[in-house]
Amino acid sequence: MAYVDGFIVPVPKKKLKTYLAMAKKSGKVWKDHGAIEFHEAVADDVSMGKWTSFPRSVKQKPGETVVFAWIVYKSRAHRDAVLKKVMKDPRLAEMMKTKNIPFDGKRMIYGGFKVAVGM
Repeated sequence: MAYVDGFIVPVPKKKLKTYLAMAKKSGKVWKDHGAIEFHEAVADDVSMGKWTSFPRSVKQKPGETVVFAWIVYKSRAHRDAVLKKVMKDPRLAEMMKTKNIPFDGKRMIYGGFKVAVGM
């Protein structure tokens, strides 16, 4: 079965357009190096939960929204191979040099997951 990298990112609403442009470029890099799918979804029906929620998970601040993103690979080994190439890609390196990265990476949550059920 497939392998997925998942991300939850707080993004200031005033920088969302810039973030999505960066995500589109990043997605091209990942796809060029073999990722099967690349998705970025902006919160639409996400409320602040009493105990847990997407906003709480990233310590969402006023004026921010939450982006849920995922990348699909064939396997963990495939993910590792793609990621190695992605991290050496000058297009991504150029984007990450920018001091105006449109999100707070310290509050980003991410991890790799084995797909257990897929339909």
